[in-house]
Amino acid sequence: MRNLVARVGRLVGVLLLALVIVACGSSMPAPAAPTGAATTLKLASTKWLPFTGAEGEPRVALTLTEHALERAGYKSSTAFVPDGQLTPKLLQKEYDGSAALWKSNDREQFLLYSKAYLENRLILVGRKGSDVSAHSLKELKGKTVALVDGYAYGDAVDSATETRFVRGASAHDNLQALLAGKVDYALLEDLVVAYLFEAQTKDATARLEAGKEPLVTRTLHFALHKDLPDAQQIIDRFNDAIASMVGDGTYNQALQLTWIRADVDGDGQDELIPQGDHLGSAPPERSYALFSPATVAAATANVSATTVNTAPPASGSRLEPNQKPMRFYIAGKYYDTWQEVPEKLRGEPEPNYVAGGKTPLLTVEW
Repeated sequence: MRNLVARVGRLVGVLLLALVIVACGSSMPAPAAPTGAATTLKLASTKWLPFTGAEGEPRVALTLTEHALERAGYKSSTAFVPDGQLTPKLLQKEYDGSAALWKSNDREQFLLYSKAYLENRLILVGRKGSDVSAHSLKELKGKTVALVDGYAYGDAVDSATETRFVRGASAHDNLQALLAGKVDYALLEDLVVAYLFEAQTKDATARLEAGKEPLVTRTLHFALHKDLPDAQQIIDRFNDAIASMVGDGTYNQALQLTWIRADVDGDGQDELIPQGDHLGSAPPERSYALFSPATVAAATANVSATTVNTAPPASGSRLEPNQKPMRFYIAGKYYDTWQEVPEKLRGEPEPNYVAGGKTPLLTVEW
């Protein structure tokens, strides 16, 4: 997966994000299981934490796709291959497809892609009080920015010739270097940052400053070989299953977050969606947007936005609301304001058993 970043310039395709811009809650039930014997899909991926990993490791993308496929009536297994070998092995039909891919011209010749089910956004993180308003890495002239070793970040990094980059072994190591004052900034996945601020709220809020605008954005897809029998039907059923997961809160569980934001009813305005139906005594201060405004706008305008290296007006895990306040989508119902949410739901929240659980996305020694 990681070596795919080098192909930034060739990533194209129309993003059809109907799963997040049409109704996908109780009004969109999970698809009925297919008739006949269950299909077991043989999938492949490279290791790319926290999106793809083995059991017991952070594996958000695999968790999402496995649950969606199971809901759609299919079984799946994922084998891990070395960097650089995924595309050739898929082309040679050694595997049926992959659970987590970016779009590229070469692979679109022989693979069918799902609608985007997740978005990779890289944002700037600094120590508390740091200026994290940069729209590109080129604006950080003379600053030191930590990247993860082995990741090819494409033009966003290559064009920032006057910014100093150092590479650490992992996001964890880069955050520790940031906290120790060894670097000025770290470039991190927005999902990881959102998780960190939820799982370790007090320390993260006191010690870190996170940017609101992504410096790089790409969409993530499930893909199958075109020659696989019923490939299009499987893709369609997967899309429906993901949409139903967004609406009923199980998507939140896979992301290990209590609150997410998505446009459930297709009106161009995100709704706040909780993991459960016991919400706490106040509306959330933070929530995670499934897709940035630029991606959704490009998809609905039928314009390719698989790669965006310039930031949209506002995005990331703390997207500013649009012109009107966001409403809530809870247990299949809409509420325009927090005060309209039934009082019985606004008590003590149920514990988020996933966040901080067996496979945390990131742990930091403060």
